[in-house]
Parts: sequence; structure tokens; C-alpha cells
Amino acid sequence: MAAAANYKYRNITISGLPGGGSTTLLNLLKETLKSAGWQGFSGGEFMRSYAIEKGLFNPQTGFHHSATDYEDDFDRKIDFGMREKLEHEEKWIIESWLSGFLAQGVSGVLKVLVFCSDDAIRIDRIVNRDQVSVQEAKQHIHERYQGNLAKWSRMYREQWQQWVVGKGQVTESDPIDFWRSDLYDLVIDTYSTNKEETLQKVLHAIKA
Repeated sequence: MAAAANYKYRNITISGLPGGGSTTLLNLLKETLKSAGWQGFSGGEFMRSYAIEKGLFNPQTGFHHSATDYEDDFDRKIDFGMREKLEHEEKWIIESWLSGFLAQGVSGVLKVLVFCSDDAIRIDRIVNRDQVSVQEAKQHIHERYQGNLAKWSRMYREQWQQWVVGKGQVTESDPIDFWRSDLYDLVIDTYSTNKEETLQKVLHAIKA
């Protein structure tokens, strides 16, 4: 399928670890591109709503949920549903931890990775977002990262081999890392780039 008219890419993915600014970027892009027919999807918010509905975690804790709250089959259904959208539809902005990995090998997708190189700033963002202490935030994001990485590495080892190792992007001996900068088209450090500058970088990248 050709790129959407006036755009170099048909779709956009935004990936990044907690506190990196991926949700902020999604919201800015949704608002800016809405009149051009683009729409956004947050995998994290979808899963959070599902987790609350099913009683998988207590939203009053303030913390975001972990992927380990779900059965593997449910995770795969949502993840491959996102990949299918990227393959067959257009003008989607999809934000999730794994959206960039799920777009590997799919044509017409701008894969954006956002991160914050200053851990103190990153932690502070989570403290303010979730209304928790610094120590609680540090412990939670460490446990969440380790748990999610272990689960997804087990679930998507075959896809990693096919989409990444098989394409020569990494070697067999390289560890699975869904957030390697060389898997992405645009990498933005939100410590040194403010939210407006981050938005403009993406808008510039998608212009035909």
C-alpha cells in the first residue's frame, strides 16, 4: 500500500519506557493531525482499562499495571492486532512499549523511540504522574521492566529471530532488546528535547 497522500509514512509507532514521554507525544500528535484524519491508540491505556474492568489490579494504588497481569494469549491478540492495523490500515499513531518492535518489517511505518537520558527526571515524571514516592517509583518501574522484558522475551523469541536477527540487524549472540535504537527510524531524548520540539521532529519526519 502506498504512503498516505502528503505523507512519507502511512502510520506512526511510538515506543519508550515509563517516564520517557511517549504518552505526551501521542496526545500531541493526535491533536495536531486530527484534522488530517489521523487517529491514536494507546496500548497501555487499553490494557489498563481492561485490567481495571477485570479486577486484575487496583487503580487506587496509582501505579500502572504490568504485562504479567495478563495471559499470554490476550497479550498476543492485542499485539498482533496492532501489527495488523499497521500492515493494512493507514493514519494510525500507535503507542505502546512494543509498538516499534511489532512494526519491524512493515512498510510505511515511522518507528519513533522516545527516552529520557536523565534517570532523575524520568523518575520525577513518574512520581508526579502516579502520585507515589521516589523510592516506590524506582522499585515499581524496575520490577515492571524486568517482568515485562522476561515475559515478552519468552513470548516473542521466534518473532525476534525472524524480524530482527533474520534481517541481519543483530546477531544471534545479542540479547533481546526491544528498545535498541537501531530498530527505530527516529530516536528522541526528551531530556534535551522539549515536548514541542519532539512533536516537530515527528511532523518533519512524516512529511512527503
